[in-house]
Amino acid sequence: MSQQSINPLASIHPIMAISSAGLVGAFVLFTLLSPQVADALYNSARDFIATELSWYYIALMNLYIAVALVLVFSKYGKIRLGADTDRPEFGYFAWFSMLFGAGIGIGILFWSIAEPMYYLQSNPFVTDDQAMTAEAAQVAMRITIFHWGLHGWALYAILGMCFAYFSYRKGLPLSIRSALYPVLGDRIYGPIGYIADLMAVLGTVFGIATSLGMGAQQMNAGINYLIGIDISINTQIVLIGAISIVATVSVLTGINRGIRILSELNMRLTMLILALFFIFGPTAYLLSSLGSNTLDYIANAPALGAWLAPAQHSQWQSDWTIFYWGWWIAWSPFTGIFIARISRGRTIREFLLGVLGAPTVLTILWITIFGNTAMHIELFGDGGVAAAVNADHTTALFKTIELMDLGLWLTGAMATICTVMLATYFVTSADSATLVICTLVAMGDNNPSARLRIFWGIAIAAVAAVLLFAGGLQTLQTASIAAALPFSVVLLLATYGLGKSLYQEGQTLNNNNQQQEG
Repeated sequence: MSQQSINPLASIHPIMAISSAGLVGAFVLFTLLSPQVADALYNSARDFIATELSWYYIALMNLYIAVALVLVFSKYGKIRLGADTDRPEFGYFAWFSMLFGAGIGIGILFWSIAEPMYYLQSNPFVTDDQAMTAEAAQVAMRITIFHWGLHGWALYAILGMCFAYFSYRKGLPLSIRSALYPVLGDRIYGPIGYIADLMAVLGTVFGIATSLGMGAQQMNAGINYLIGIDISINTQIVLIGAISIVATVSVLTGINRGIRILSELNMRLTMLILALFFIFGPTAYLLSSLGSNTLDYIANAPALGAWLAPAQHSQWQSDWTIFYWGWWIAWSPFTGIFIARISRGRTIREFLLGVLGAPTVLTILWITIFGNTAMHIELFGDGGVAAAVNADHTTALFKTIELMDLGLWLTGAMATICTVMLATYFVTSADSATLVICTLVAMGDNNPSARLRIFWGIAIAAVAAVLLFAGGLQTLQTASIAAALPFSVVLLLATYGLGKSLYQEGQTLNNNNQQQEG
């Protein structure tokens, strides 16, 4: 009989378990019991970042692009994330499906129409006279793809590679602290290591809680459109509960079964809905837009990445670009660990090209097909999408499908597929986050106890439901973005540690080769 079967808490580290649960509870209670104070505090932190540290967030995201590109073309690209004999556990389709589902699946489904419609009406790169024109539409697509493209995925790629390298090649726990080993040595097993891991747990819980809340709101909009169930907080809480039960069951089955199968289902549904939009939407316009959007993004991404807004546009940059960079940073420990967990055995070059390339290509395709369909309706059809977005952006996707005017049956089928996708992406985000939290609490254990998975599956749902009921989701979202600032220091230390360790390994390999030649 195994130790874990004798003691169900064997994989749980008491300091991490008690501290993580206590901190999550304290933050939620503070947000609920003192909502005005909490909102003021979190907004003050966000405003400080926006006014004083925008340059820092912008520089940080560009740094990760540069580091990723350097490593792709360097001699270190041949190093395997694991032993030299290790080979990938998952095929490319399963790997890409899990990458995308855990990384941005539910977020891009939520924003792929609403965001470009906001920019169509106003953005710093067009004049008021150019708003609601084809020129504004091109700029809107450029900005949207930029916010969901290479910059964010470069951050995920580098942090995920840190985790995979130190865990699978160096034999350290799969946790944030391990990436700090070249800098701190054995001190990672002390207070500093616990703080780093706890920051990751908090970021993951709050990030997924707010995403579950937004996902429930959009699912409610879809169900309302299909069968007329009222849009209400109570309905959304029921949806959170139901989806979280499925997510908990999924995480109990492990990555190879529940998470992988659901992620592959997500990808197949994604390909289906994109094909339906392409075939029954403005096909020629979408083909033209796909080419122009891709080239436009490639040409303008460096300038957009380096752009620091003047005073008159600083609020816009704070509300959008800096918000997104903070959101990517806040999500990075969760996504980075999950990406590492599914990437053992790949070379650094293969890993980076896959994590950077595949999601970015799908992002461009997705945003173009969804966003430009809505643009075509607004600019060359009867309109109505912009007004729907302004009234309630959770309805943007379903309003666009309705305005495509495809007939009752096809409209209903597409709305149903999108609602199912919201549910499945909902589940894959929740089960992936639950697995990561449990891995952190269990000090890097790749197979944390079932009790731990159940506890955090329930806890994440409870946090999302309570905050949704109390109107605190937006407040907590703001808090998680502000919390990205201190965690960014951990990111920089981890990146330095990775560079130091790769250099040392490269020197060792060079010395060994010289000895063999001698």
